[in-house]
This record gives sequence, C-alpha cells and structure tokens, in this order.
Amino acid sequence: MSDKEKILRLKVLEDVKEYYNEVFKNKEPWVEGAKINYSGRYFDEDEMINLTEATLDFWLTTGRFSEKFEKEFAKLLGVKYCSLTNSGSSANLLAFMALTSPMLKERRIKKGDEVITVAAGFPTTITPILQYGAVPVFVDITVPTYNIDVNLLDEALSEKTKAVMIAHTLGNPFNLKKVKEFCDKNNLWLIEDNCDGLGSQYEINGELKFTGTIGDIGTSSFYPPHHITMGEGGAVYTDNPILNRIIESFRDWGRDCFCKSGCDNTCNKRFAIKYGDMPLGYDHKYIYSHLGYNLKVTDMQAAIGCAQLKKLPKFIERRIENWESLKGKLEHLSEYLILPEAEKNSKPSWFGFLMTIKDPSINRTDLLQYLEAKGIQTRLLFAGNITRQPMFEDFKNNKDSYRIIGNLKNTDLITTNSFWVGVYPGMTDSMITYMASSIEEYIIKNTIKNNIIGG
Repeated sequence: MSDKEKILRLKVLEDVKEYYNEVFKNKEPWVEGAKINYSGRYFDEDEMINLTEATLDFWLTTGRFSEKFEKEFAKLLGVKYCSLTNSGSSANLLAFMALTSPMLKERRIKKGDEVITVAAGFPTTITPILQYGAVPVFVDITVPTYNIDVNLLDEALSEKTKAVMIAHTLGNPFNLKKVKEFCDKNNLWLIEDNCDGLGSQYEINGELKFTGTIGDIGTSSFYPPHHITMGEGGAVYTDNPILNRIIESFRDWGRDCFCKSGCDNTCNKRFAIKYGDMPLGYDHKYIYSHLGYNLKVTDMQAAIGCAQLKKLPKFIERRIENWESLKGKLEHLSEYLILPEAEKNSKPSWFGFLMTIKDPSINRTDLLQYLEAKGIQTRLLFAGNITRQPMFEDFKNNKDSYRIIGNLKNTDLITTNSFWVGVYPGMTDSMITYMASSIEEYIIKNTIKNNIIGG
C-alpha cells in the first residue's frame, strides 16, 4: 500500500467515524410509549469503520476479514474449525448435509434414515432433513425450559436413527448431558443448532463449555436480532477434521479442492491425479466430491462480525442482566404466567424472555395487541408446532415422511399460549420496567374485569 493510499484511507475512515457520531451516536433517548424492538443491531463506529475498510479493499468474496473471524470465533468457543456462511439457515443446511457425505461410510445419513428433533422451533432446523428425504422424528418439549423432553429419547429411537438435531431454545441450553450420553450410547451424530444461544454455557463433566461445542457440529446465526450480527451470516463449527473438510466442500460448490479463495495448487497435485471417471490430470479445482452449493460469506459481512465479536462478552452480560431484571419484575404474576427457567447445570446467554399464559381468562392475541399498541414488540416461539403449519400439508399426505412420538402436548401449549419479548443489549432499565409494568397492567385489568363479569 502506497503512502498516498494510506493517507486517503485514513481520511475516509475518519469521515466514517464523524458520520457515525453525527447520525447514529446521539439519538434521542427512549421515552415511554416509543417503540421497544424485541432485538436488533447494536453497534458503534467500529463496525462501520471495519465495513468501510473491507469496501476499500474491494475484495468482494471471502477474504482477510473472513479468515480473521473464523480463527477468532473458533478460539473463543474452544473449537478447532469454523466455517463462515451466508446465514444461520445455511449453517443448518451445511451441518445436516455434511452428515450425508459418502466420506462418512456406514455412518452417513441416507434417504429414509431418521433424525430425532422437536416440532417446537424454527423451520430451518428441520427443513434440510425433510428436503433431503430423511425422516424427522418429533418429540415433545418440557415447560418451562422449552427444550426437548429427554425422557422420550429412547422411545424415539429406531434402527433407522442416525442423528439428533435440536436447538437451544432462545438461548436456554437443552439437557446436553442426557442427549450426549444418548447419542454416544447409540452411535448417533449430534447437531447443536446454536443460532439463538451464542455464548450460552453448559456444565458437562465438571467443566462449563459453550453450547454448540459439545455435539459433533454446532451452528450460529448472525442475522441482526442475534447475539452478534453481520447483517446476514452464519457459522458452522466442529472439532472433527473430516466433518470440517466435508462442510467446506458443501459450502464451496461441492468441490474437492481445499484452496482458499484466490489461491491455486495448495496441494501441489493440481494436474496430477485421476478422480472418478474424469481424465487423468483433470484440474483439481474443478473436481466435485459432493452436490454442493455456494454459501460463502462476503468479506464486508465478516468485517462487521470482527468488530462485533470483541463486544460479545458485554452483549452476553447485558442480556443476562435484562433477563434477570424482567423475571424479577414479573415473578408476582406467576399465578397468571408460567415464567421461564434455565436448564439445570446451564448458564444461558438469553435471546428472549418466553412466557406461557396459564390463566384461561387471558387471551393471548388481546394481550399481544395491547403490548404492541404500547410500542412493545412481541414474538411467538417461531413456528410453534411445525406439524400444524401450512408448509406441512404435503408431508401429512405421506405419513412415512415423519414420525411423532406421543401427543406433543406441551408443543401445542406453546403454540396457543406462549409469547416472548426481547432482552437485547440495546434495552435500558427503563425499557425493562416499562415492559414489565405493561404486562402487569393488562393482566390486572383483564382479571379484574373477568372477576366482575364472573361475579
């Protein structure tokens, strides 16, 4: 880089910092009644400077920021390998598809094989299973942890079971001890969908470990509402070198070559080997060992992520503080609401605060409309019971395409009675207080009105 280029770059970056300070930094403080988003991007000039740096590089695909993020993210989590991708949904797709690779021999998932999961959650945890032609086996969840009921695992097991793929619900770790023991005992793969749980920890074998690192593969999402953001983006991580090689192959068009973007002939055998029925010496850069995709992230996205990653510990701390504050302010309403609880032996990095209405006189839709009218964004637990969603109609006509263990009673309960509000770092103490008082206000008014009518 020439001296003139350095000077010009520094000038641009100083202008970006000034722009941030003028446009974003000195916003009007929140006032009661103003909108409270359930989550969102939380950033300062660091992210904008990094993004501008990557833009000035004009390296439009995976590059230096991507490599930096992968290394630092893997180090933070304590895993050997991390592969960035363009979304958390793509991360789940790659995690599942990796297990279908012929390189895994007898352990590969084939069409018709079964994967144990839950019906309560986000669609893209199970979409890859269904699209590939494997069979999701749905088990119920427990309340108030809202994670898989581990007592149903043995009943869900069959001779066709190859894997377990489940999420840590809103950052609350599922019972990793029981699930991991079950998978190890039955030689099953374990995929942890960690898209809502970045920074959550679980004590296993006397050691606190980050969720996403205890199973065979973990996934993360960097969509704006999540713990850190790249705008769009995700990651797949593992300690298994074979799985890592497969993941990167599927992510990079299915290629057999492992050269980094912009590099050639890393193996020094680019034109020396015969693959399959291809001619001897066919360019290794165009040999494909999987039916893959292009799911890479851009360096601009990764640059934002590098700045966000430094702030993750503070983000986690604030999420925990907000969650605990909100719970403390709502505990006196436990007659009307089931409040969430952390999984035993866990330290969640909360994505949201999930509640279930237990008083039959309280109508969830009315409550949500009341809160939304007061500027408080609300959310349901994603798809609820996904087997009741319109997208499942085609699968209902083919009962061999999925199995249900038991009656999904709790899954149906959250579909009709549960909702959540945010706890993200951008929320202030006054916002938390306002949300709690608004929920209390509705419940008190509603129950008094119903008591008068009933009396």
